[in-house]
Amino acid sequence: MAKVLIVYVTTTGNTEKMANAIAEGAKGAGADVTLKTVGDASVSELAGYDVIAFGSPAMGAEVIEEAEMEPFFTDAASSLKGKKVAVFGSYDWGDGEWLRTWEGRCKENGAVIAAEGLKAHLEPDDDALAECKAFGAKLA
Repeated sequence: MAKVLIVYVTTTGNTEKMANAIAEGAKGAGADVTLKTVGDASVSELAGYDVIAFGSPAMGAEVIEEAEMEPFFTDAASSLKGKKVAVFGSYDWGDGEWLRTWEGRCKENGAVIAAEGLKAHLEPDDDALAECKAFGAKLA
């Protein structure tokens, strides 16, 4: 059974809804899932998981949330080598560049992409939540 850690930050609740649906999908596929906000997570605990999913809304000029997720991810990056990693988040405008950039940073640090980055426009609707559950099942 895969141990999956989902670490996310949310500003309006949209990324949190995605994280919960991803967790549900992973649990449904048999994974042992831990769901944490980035403020409750520590870089040292990443080593104890088979798969790590990072979630952040797109901010500003299509970047990940800068107050908490960016510093956490920067600290975590060196411990991603060989780890299965995936990224997800919600956005308002643009085309998902922040997600592609973030996934690229994961690869640069030696991570294995477990599932292609998943984005939802604003609040995830039923279709987007179904995609989140399928994404979670892939992580399991």
